[in-house]
Amino acid sequence: MSRAFVSDDTSDSRAEEAPEIKIPIPPGSRNYVTPEGGIALANELRHLELQERPRVQAELDRAAASGAEEDVLSSLRKTKAKLERRIEYLSRMAAMTDVVPEPADGYDTVRFGARVRVLEASDQVREYRIVGVDEADPERGLIGWTSPIARALMGKAPKDLAKARLPDREIVLEIVSLVQEQKP
Repeated sequence: MSRAFVSDDTSDSRAEEAPEIKIPIPPGSRNYVTPEGGIALANELRHLELQERPRVQAELDRAAASGAEEDVLSSLRKTKAKLERRIEYLSRMAAMTDVVPEPADGYDTVRFGARVRVLEASDQVREYRIVGVDEADPERGLIGWTSPIARALMGKAPKDLAKARLPDREIVLEIVSLVQEQKP
């Protein structure tokens, strides 16, 4: 094929460009995290920047210097690109971070960081803690503050009802209690 029919703007790197990094919090919001979440974010970012990035770069440099096959180099470049995206994401989230400490006198209503026991319609009692979006782990009862359940619970007190609209249904939760952390 003649070069006249091929755009000079097209390059192999463009085909491998990653989509824009999505920040999972509403525009204009801060990245609210618990004290533990703030530490975890800082530790992961530090580890990736100071240990993983140099390790992967050294591995890539060694492979290139030794004349490694293109598929090996390509795999290492992809690993490096994934690492750089994670570092960029964590850096952006860290720049917006607000660590929200637990109030000295505990919680009287459901707020960020609170642990809350709820009664579901099935008479099952569950415990949730409202945490930062990157701290969320629903299997462990950690729900991000942007989730429908967390938004429905916010501002409620024991004996209040909260209605949360999930993608497939609406649920009603009764606040049983706010669980106060035991200080060591």
